[in-house]
Amino acid sequence: MLLSNPIDKKVNKFDFADKASIEVNKIAKTIDQKIKVQVLLLDELKENCFDGKYELLQMIAMGATIYDPKDFLAAIRISEIHKSMVLKKFDKYIVSYVAAGSLFRGDKKSNDIDVYVVVDDTDVKRMSRFELKDKLRAIIIGQGLEAAKITGVNKQFHIQTYILTDFWESVKDANPVIFTFLRDGVPLYDRGVFMPWKLLLKMGRIKPSSEAIDMQMELGEKLLERTRGKLLSVVGEDLYYAMLNPAQAALMMYGLNPPTPAETISLLRETFVQKEKLLEEKYVKNLEEIRKYYKDIEHGTVKDVKGAEIDRLLKGAQEYLQRIKKLFNVLEERSELIKTKEMHKQIEDAVKDLFVFHNMKTSKPEMGLKKLVDEKKISKQQLDRYKEVHDIKKKLSKAESQKLRRVARLFIKNVGESIQKRKSNAVEKSAYVLKYGDKQCKAYLFENVVFLVEDEESKKGNVIKIEVKKDTFSKPVKVELKEFYDYTGSMQMPTRVTLTEKYLKEFEKVFGKEVTLYLR
Repeated sequence: MLLSNPIDKKVNKFDFADKASIEVNKIAKTIDQKIKVQVLLLDELKENCFDGKYELLQMIAMGATIYDPKDFLAAIRISEIHKSMVLKKFDKYIVSYVAAGSLFRGDKKSNDIDVYVVVDDTDVKRMSRFELKDKLRAIIIGQGLEAAKITGVNKQFHIQTYILTDFWESVKDANPVIFTFLRDGVPLYDRGVFMPWKLLLKMGRIKPSSEAIDMQMELGEKLLERTRGKLLSVVGEDLYYAMLNPAQAALMMYGLNPPTPAETISLLRETFVQKEKLLEEKYVKNLEEIRKYYKDIEHGTVKDVKGAEIDRLLKGAQEYLQRIKKLFNVLEERSELIKTKEMHKQIEDAVKDLFVFHNMKTSKPEMGLKKLVDEKKISKQQLDRYKEVHDIKKKLSKAESQKLRRVARLFIKNVGESIQKRKSNAVEKSAYVLKYGDKQCKAYLFENVVFLVEDEESKKGNVIKIEVKKDTFSKPVKVELKEFYDYTGSMQMPTRVTLTEKYLKEFEKVFGKEVTLYLR
C-alpha cells in the first residue's frame, strides 16, 4: 500500500506510516488472516528511485491497482512501460528517464503525467544534433502513445525529449524550467547524470551566472515585444484574412472571377449592397476598417494595439462573419437552383437529341425512353437515371443535389456516346472501297455529298469532297480531314446511298480511268 505524506506537517511521516501499517493490518485480519499489507510512503518510493532502486516500480507496473484516486500508480505504470520501450529501442543512449510535474510532486490536484527523457548525443557523427533530436522525439512520443493504449491511462501523458548537450547548456544558462526539473524530478532510470546534478543543485553549487541573470532580465522585454508583435499580427493578418476570404468566396459563389484583395471591398458593395440588396453597408465598412488597420500596420504607421481595441474588432469580425455566412447560404441556395434548372434542361436536350436521332416523335419523354429500352437501343439503367433526375420535386440538400447532378452527367454522357457510336457505325456502313488503277481509297456516299478519303488512319489523309445533285457530281475539291469529321459529326443518322451506274461513270470522270466500288 502506497501512502502520500501526512497533511499535517508537524506529524512525523515515519510515525504516520507505522500507525497506518498497524491499523490496516488489523482491518486485513478481520477479512482474512493470510492478508499481509506492506505500507510504503511516497517519499520512501522516491528515495528508492534516488538510490537507483527501480525494482519496486516494476512490481507496481506489473500489479493490479485496486484503489488509486490520484492516479499516481497509473502514472508509474505508464511511465514504466514507456521507459522499457525507450530503453529497448535506444539502449545506451538514454542517460536519464525522469518523472516530474505536479503528480510526482504529490500535489492535491494534477491533470497530467510529465516525463523527461535525456539522450546522450556526444558521440553522434552521422547527423546533426537538430536532426537527431527531431527523429528521437518523434519515435519516443510515438512509443508514449502506444504505452497509453496498453495501460488505458486516461490522463494526458506528456513527454519532453532533451539531448544531453542542450540540457547542459540549459543548466549553465540557469533556465528556470530546468532548475524546477532538477529540484522536483524523480529519476525512474539514471546512468549517473541526473542525480549528481540534483545533488549539486541541492548543495547550492549550481548557480546562475551573471550572463544568465542578464539574459533572463532581457528576456522579459523581448517577450513583451513579441507579445506586441503577436497582437499586431492578430489584427494585421489573422483578422483581416478571416474577414477577407469569406467575402471573396461569396463573390465567387455569385459568379465573379476571384477578386484581388483591393477589388473585394468595392465589388462587395456594388454587388450585394447596391445591386442585389442582400447585404447591409455596415458590414462592408467593417471590412474597410480592418483593411485600413492591415495597411497601417504593414506601412508601420500603427505600431501598437490595445487589448480593448482587439476585443472590439473581434466582436465586429464575429458579427461580420455570421452575416457573410447568411449571405453565402442565400447565394448557395440560388446557385443550387440555377444548377438544378440547367441540369433539367441538359437532360431534356439530351432526350430530344436521342429522339431525333432515332426518328421518334413523342410528347411523353418517359414513354419514348421506355420504347427505346424495349427496342434495345438504350439500357434500362439510362431510363432509371432519367426518372431519378426528372421525378425529383422536393427541395434538396447540397449533398443530394450534387449526387443528382452526377447521375444527370452520366445520363447525358452515355446518351451522347450512344448516339456517336451508332452514328459512327452508320457512317462506316455508308463507306465503299473504291479502286482505280493500282490505288484505292474509301468512298463515303451520302445523300448530297461524297467524300473520298485516303490513309484515314494517319490523320493526314488526302480528302476529296464532291457535291452531289441529282446523281451529278460537282467539281472535286480537296479539303482537310477535319471537314469530313465535322460533317459526319453534325449530320443526323446517315442512310446508305444506293450505288447506281451513274455514280460509277461520275467517278470515272474524276479519276480518268476505270473504277471499281465494292462494300467493305
